[in-house]
Amino acid sequence: MNKKMRELLAKMQSKQAAAKEFMEGDNKDIAKANGLMDEYEALQAEYNAEKRMFEAEKANNAPTDEDLNNSGVDKSKAAEPKRDVIKEFADAARAGFVSKTMTEGTPADGGYTVPEDITTQINEYKTAKASLLNLVRVEKVTTKSGSRTFKDRAAQTGFTKVGEAAAIGAKGTPTFSRIDYDIDKYAGYFPVTNELLKDSDANIVSTITEWIGDESRVTANKLILAQVATKAQTDLVDLDGIKKALNVTLGSAFKATSVIVTNDDGLQYLDTLTDATGHPLLAPSPTNPLERRLAVGASYVPIQVFPNADLATAATKVPFIIGDLKEGIVFWDRELLTITTSTTGVVGALNAFEQDLTLFRAIEREDVTVRDAAAFVNGYITVA
Repeated sequence: MNKKMRELLAKMQSKQAAAKEFMEGDNKDIAKANGLMDEYEALQAEYNAEKRMFEAEKANNAPTDEDLNNSGVDKSKAAEPKRDVIKEFADAARAGFVSKTMTEGTPADGGYTVPEDITTQINEYKTAKASLLNLVRVEKVTTKSGSRTFKDRAAQTGFTKVGEAAAIGAKGTPTFSRIDYDIDKYAGYFPVTNELLKDSDANIVSTITEWIGDESRVTANKLILAQVATKAQTDLVDLDGIKKALNVTLGSAFKATSVIVTNDDGLQYLDTLTDATGHPLLAPSPTNPLERRLAVGASYVPIQVFPNADLATAATKVPFIIGDLKEGIVFWDRELLTITTSTTGVVGALNAFEQDLTLFRAIEREDVTVRDAAAFVNGYITVA
């Protein structure tokens, strides 16, 4: 899958999700849903055409003998067949992987190195659904622990006026603080029938990578929300509280880059707000109709809506996380992924040997920390 195919696939998923929203709830709009699905089908046709061209280019990219002779390349080496990483991955899964281990990032472990195509697919699944990773700062690290140094925020008073030959007073100097990270291990397992492992290469790869990617997405969301929750909650009460959070609490330092993160309940609440003339305050962005923005006084703030399953309402407290999360939260990504398999293991009520299963155990490593607590507000609005 090339870059354009991935972009088309992301657009298709976005259109489909938007169409689904118009078909649900009390305010159905079948015309808009049909229009979005027409756009989806047009993107599908473009995707299919791009896929055919991509596969044709792969089949025809082998150099001819004349090209090799003219280039001076060793024909015996250049004629080696191109690796099919999807097939290699599927074959390795059927065989339980080399040394029963598949490892990304540590080839010295002797395991089966995850093909780049597969890790790309996992990352796509990780961000295909509602993912907070798109909103926070992601920093790749290569060590288990470490730290970063930041200059503390402080109000400066400027120089003091002094007379001729008078003593000059001392001024304060910058102070610094450090943010530490310590990578932890997160893991889970899932059973796959051996009938599935004998199925097509595409089915095996899709099953494994989609599961890993979605579990990774949910894990990241939980870790990020846990860090947001380390900041005391603010009762915003209503729209005026949102305005104050943006204008005063976040202020000019973060307001321009802030977003409002809420869930389906929050969207419903915002969708009921109107101005003095009865016009809704929540409206689509003029540059992208699928994106929403809220009129907050003289400003328009983007809205990011997550399903209630991913961002839950606590009793009647609807979450409203407001601010610049790229400044507020850091996701430290160790980029280590390990999968082990067993055909004889026993986990709970599962007996791989007795039930003819293969158990896959996936492990990844990351950490999440607050970078700047002043960059976001952990708010809520009580809605009946």
